[in-house]
Amino acid sequence: MRTRTQHGGLLLVALVAVLAVLALAGCGGGTSAPAASATPATSPGAGSATVTIKDFAFAPQTLTVPVGATVTWTNNDSAAHTVTSADNMTTDAATTDLFDSGLMGNGDTFTHTFDAAGTFSYLCMPHRTMASMHAEVVVE
Repeated sequence: MRTRTQHGGLLLVALVAVLAVLALAGCGGGTSAPAASATPATSPGAGSATVTIKDFAFAPQTLTVPVGATVTWTNNDSAAHTVTSADNMTTDAATTDLFDSGLMGNGDTFTHTFDAAGTFSYLCMPHRTMASMHAEVVVE
């Protein structure tokens, strides 16, 4: 007869074995090109990039992506934030690439695809007086 402690030990051993197999599978043995190095502030050309909202700041504050790239913002802060094109307040929507996430709670995401070259400034509307809540996407 097995006790609960023995079952827990067997479960732990099985979990470690599964994790080891997954880790080894990720290593791969074939030939592959070396990984491209990219800074966090630049999309590696894959057509997508991410921005994190945490501690009342956008990170990175300047992101460079190619035309056609999709950027996803994730709110990892306890406070609600927006990702709002700065042009929303001063420019006609028909002539610019405008975007507004609306209020995003913790864990929420917002995605926007940039179809034209340019520099697109954005901010968090509720915290627009904070410099760390202003950022930009440079599309080349």
